[in-house]
Amino acid sequence: RIEEMMEVRVAVAGNVDAGKSTMLGVLTQGGLDDGRGKARVALFRHKHEIDSGRTSSVGMEILGFDKTDGAPVRHTDLHRKAGWDALCLRSSKIVTFLDLAGHEKYLKTTVFGMAGGAPDFVMLMVAANAGVTGMAKEHLGLALALGIPVFVVVTKIDMCPPKVLDATLKQLSKVLRSSGCRKLPVAVSDRKAVVMAAARCVSQRVCPVFQISNVTGEGVDLLQTFLNILPLNRHNSTISPSVSPASPQSEQAEMLRFDINEIFAVPYVGTVVSGVVSSGSVHLGDALWLGPDFNGQFISTQVRGIHRKRAEVEAGYRGQSVSLALRKVGRNQARKGMVLLSRAQIEQPPVATSTFEAEVVVLYHSTTITRKYQAMVHCGAVRQTARVLSICSANDENEDALRTGSRAR
Repeated sequence: RIEEMMEVRVAVAGNVDAGKSTMLGVLTQGGLDDGRGKARVALFRHKHEIDSGRTSSVGMEILGFDKTDGAPVRHTDLHRKAGWDALCLRSSKIVTFLDLAGHEKYLKTTVFGMAGGAPDFVMLMVAANAGVTGMAKEHLGLALALGIPVFVVVTKIDMCPPKVLDATLKQLSKVLRSSGCRKLPVAVSDRKAVVMAAARCVSQRVCPVFQISNVTGEGVDLLQTFLNILPLNRHNSTISPSVSPASPQSEQAEMLRFDINEIFAVPYVGTVVSGVVSSGSVHLGDALWLGPDFNGQFISTQVRGIHRKRAEVEAGYRGQSVSLALRKVGRNQARKGMVLLSRAQIEQPPVATSTFEAEVVVLYHSTTITRKYQAMVHCGAVRQTARVLSICSANDENEDALRTGSRAR
């Protein structure tokens, strides 16, 4: 059943022109690249992305693994385009890739995809001829801040001179071993190393490093094997290791919370919201609360349809990314960052708050941070400006200003 199928979400990050979309094209389409971006064209969502060759939105692609021998299951099946539902029926495990933007001006989109997409792992792409530069360090720091395990893929080794490749690997090892990362880089060069790397990757202490060429295909089979045997990240995944996601015990024990990442207006269907079931479970016909809106209010609605990986299902369980068709909800009434809660578990409309307390560490700031300072808060799928009302130090004393390296709440 598609409802009970195992799913591992992997966010693909890295600097611009590192080969992120091309790598996903080779993995999900099955063919090699021609060195000019042929493999990535099918992944782009907008015309300007095809023209520029750069991703500007959060794309999504899936790769399945066969139930019997673990072979990759792709869209191209017997020279015809297979749908996501047919791909899922043939697979015992699905790897969902979140294709993030690498350019600096799309950093907010990348932060939203990594924080709101709830990935289990981050695949950091590094171009062998460029090294760990630019946004690759920012994306690595973001993954460390969110506590997501990271594995590194060094691409373009076919066009890189050996001396430059060695310099890139030394620089990568230095960054991963630094005091800010504290990770142990492990080079993966054979199948025995793949098994050990997949088992230890969840610990966040070990960081597997792959060397890939999308043109010659070198190292691609090792990466596919790694993705096949990669376990669920129990710390990040909301699926409990002790309770089956489809069991009645998990449904009754947890309260439903569905975080909305995207909203669609589908003809003859109505408003459809897409996101991740953070806790509990949602079933066809459930009565839900949708909110909060701009006034902090919640409205009532009902689930009229559920899709997972473009296949119709009866329910969605915690840890799964699903789409819900909602009854009596207009397109302008839903927005990113809203949540869906169960009316059976919460009889009265929930109350939203506009203030919260947070522990803050200032990594770097060119000036000082004082009261009434406005900052952008990224919390899951929520992206909202916030104003500082008061500043307290670690010993509960009021402070006037914060600087680089300060801690407060």
